[in-house]
Amino acid sequence: MNPFDMAMVALASGAIAALYVSWRASRRLKRLADAVDAFARGGCTEPLHVAGADAGGDEIDRLAAHVEQMSARIGKQFAEIERGVDRRRELLANVSHDLRTPLASMQGYLELLLLRHGSLPPAEERNYLETAVRHGERLGRLVGDLFELTRLEAAEALPQPEAFSLAELAQDVAQKFALDARARKVDLRAAGGEGSAAIRAQADIGMVERVLENLVDNALRHTPPGGSVTIEFGGDAQRARMAVRDSGCGIPPAELAGIFDRYDRADRSVPGAQGGLGLAIAQRIVRLHGGELSVASIAGAGSCFAFDLPLAAPRPAAPVDRCTERMSS
Repeated sequence: MNPFDMAMVALASGAIAALYVSWRASRRLKRLADAVDAFARGGCTEPLHVAGADAGGDEIDRLAAHVEQMSARIGKQFAEIERGVDRRRELLANVSHDLRTPLASMQGYLELLLLRHGSLPPAEERNYLETAVRHGERLGRLVGDLFELTRLEAAEALPQPEAFSLAELAQDVAQKFALDARARKVDLRAAGGEGSAAIRAQADIGMVERVLENLVDNALRHTPPGGSVTIEFGGDAQRARMAVRDSGCGIPPAELAGIFDRYDRADRSVPGAQGGLGLAIAQRIVRLHGGELSVASIAGAGSCFAFDLPLAAPRPAAPVDRCTERMSS
């Protein structure tokens, strides 16, 4: 075979090999494209499983592996969006009930006062008015909580961090609820471990105070007379930590999973009563500070709600006055 024929054979072989490689790559890309199309038609909920996907393979195999990972993330995001839609539907139903009940009661008492105005004994009339006022206050609190939670979720209320003492804040909150605790015959105190008095957090003190107020109010309402509520504070080398521990009725295991759900209406002491939005607000505030609010509870034996906050930088050491030092020596 002359050199020309050999060159032609080599050229033809190369062309055939190139066509084969191109056909094989095109086939693999088509398989990947078909998988992506099926993923889209299926609502982007089920993760992709592409044949040949390999994070350590060639470019197409690595692309398929990345597409698989991306589809898994998209599926999780779609599932979370669907859960959010369900929670919003539940919110509308629960808030409608929460608003309707006190509104109907308040309207009923006011209509009764109008119909029987001048014929009711003063004591009975005052009792009706006080009841209507209580329902109005309940409505105001719920609406206020809804506005606050909406602002927190929309990032309209951002933390303004400053350094503050955990011990001082715990004592302030305990003092604020002292009269309420005394009226309920519950022992309320603030307590920290060894060295905890010097621990300072770098956070929005107003927001953290709101978290503690919500937790303490919740604990007092669910702790029977003779029980105790403790505001604990401390920390380690990474984070500052606070907790509210009570000896109340505890939370049934079935309710623990949704205890921080903004739409949870469960109340641990009164069957059928609304739980409010205090825990949801507290959870959102803690998360805005990069922490997490957790709960540990045993039904009939009390609960402990704990959260963590960023640590403040240590205070600089006070400068030594050498002149005073020499005079004293």
